[in-house]
Amino acid sequence: MTETVKLDVNGVEHSVTAEADTPLLYILRNDLKLMGTRFGCGLGQCGACNVLIDGNNVPSCDTPLWAAAGKRITTIEGLGTPGRLHPLQQAFIDEQAAQCGYCVNGIIISAKALLDKNPNPNEDEIRAALDRNLCRCGTHNRFIRAIRRAAREAKGSAPR
Repeated sequence: MTETVKLDVNGVEHSVTAEADTPLLYILRNDLKLMGTRFGCGLGQCGACNVLIDGNNVPSCDTPLWAAAGKRITTIEGLGTPGRLHPLQQAFIDEQAAQCGYCVNGIIISAKALLDKNPNPNEDEIRAALDRNLCRCGTHNRFIRAIRRAAREAKGSAPR
């Protein structure tokens, strides 16, 4: 059944008409043209499609449209702009933490969720937060360095 749903995506309200069980990922990419959220596995297991919904890190590929209605959604595009990057985005650049780049947007979203809840995570906490993000390039240690750097620079203190 088709319905019209209001979504707050990156601080902008959108009205979307679609089947209620349409994956949020499809709405973000196809209707709203936000291409930073990537299709990976389609099963909510790889993290490439992660977004924040009301501050919680969730896979958008298995989140139905109805579950996102009326909630605050943040995609990678909502974190910063080319002229003013989010500290995580800048840290990933500075630490050369992206190789192919396919997974990195979901990883940055996962890191943002972590830092919002724990602004000074240790390495084990970072690794646990990224546990559901898959990367085939093997740049995991760079991810850790980038997240620790962002935490340090955002708060002005060294991570544990």
